[in-house]
Amino acid sequence: MAKRVHQPREDAEFDFILRMSGVPVLAYFIGTWPKAIEPCRAMDLVVGDIADEYTGRLTVVRTDITRCPDATTRYGVTGAPSCVLLKESEAVAHSAGPMTIAEVRDLLDVHL
Repeated sequence: MAKRVHQPREDAEFDFILRMSGVPVLAYFIGTWPKAIEPCRAMDLVVGDIADEYTGRLTVVRTDITRCPDATTRYGVTGAPSCVLLKESEAVAHSAGPMTIAEVRDLLDVHL
C-alpha cells in the first residue's frame, strides 16, 4: 500500500481526515470477509497508484468497513470493494466492485 494512502482505524479518524484534507477524498472501502479479500487486494494496487498519481489533488483513504461502520452507512456502501469520491464530505460519485486504474481515472477526471 502506498504511503500516501490513509488507513483510519475508526470513524472518528476517518472524519478527521475528511475535515483536514483540503482536497477531494477518494474513500476506498474494503472488506475482510473471505469473498472480499482478493478483490480488495487487487484494488489496493490500483488505489496506491492513484494516490501517487493524484498527489496534491486528491486524498485517498483505505477504509475497512468493519472499523468504520458509520462512514460505511453514511455513504451507502453495501459491499467491498467500493469507492466513493467525496467533495467537502459530500459524495459526488460512487462505484461498487473492483475497478481498473483506467476506470478510476475516468471517475476522477469527470468529477475533479
